[in-house]
Amino acid sequence: MTERNNIVIAAELGIDVRQVSAVESMLAEGATIPFMARYRKERTGSLDEVVIAAIRDRLEQMEALDSRREAIIKSLEERGLLTDQLRLAIAAAASMTALEDIYLPYRPKRRTRATIAREKGLEPLARLLFDQDAGTDPAREAAACIDQEKSVGSAEEALAGARDIIAEWVSEEAAARQAMRGIFQREGILQSKVARGKERDGLKYSD
Repeated sequence: MTERNNIVIAAELGIDVRQVSAVESMLAEGATIPFMARYRKERTGSLDEVVIAAIRDRLEQMEALDSRREAIIKSLEERGLLTDQLRLAIAAAASMTALEDIYLPYRPKRRTRATIAREKGLEPLARLLFDQDAGTDPAREAAACIDQEKSVGSAEEALAGARDIIAEWVSEEAAARQAMRGIFQREGILQSKVARGKERDGLKYSD
């Protein structure tokens, strides 16, 4: 992973891979950033402190990412959930957020409303609703799921359980999570206001 990480960092910072590898080696030797910038120009290719610090930070981030990647793969293997497609997706994840999004549907879960709904046999109903087939009558399908032994007392309860399952599907979908983050980044608005009773203290921050 180290060589691949160095190639990625070099591309991000617009420098040579050998410069990244040199900084990595000196960091392992215990060299400080000011020392490298001032006395090891011949090894770093005259990188300044800002770039060396950026290399250090990205090396740490990518090391943590690789460590988490290995832990996730081990967890999936132990539970018999690792497929070739999943392994490729995990290997391609470029950030901790992307990696955790991929793992989320497979993470051992606490008992949720969706879990309870599945135990009541409502997942097929959820699939029917999710597919949005024009020929599906939700009320009729939900009525067919009424089962007092499974604590599904009405069509409304069946629909509520199916919605819980669908909500979990959507919340665990990596592409949907990424799309929502993009919306917040593009359109989110941050506002602040003075706490009630602190209007006088807040005057000095009015600008």
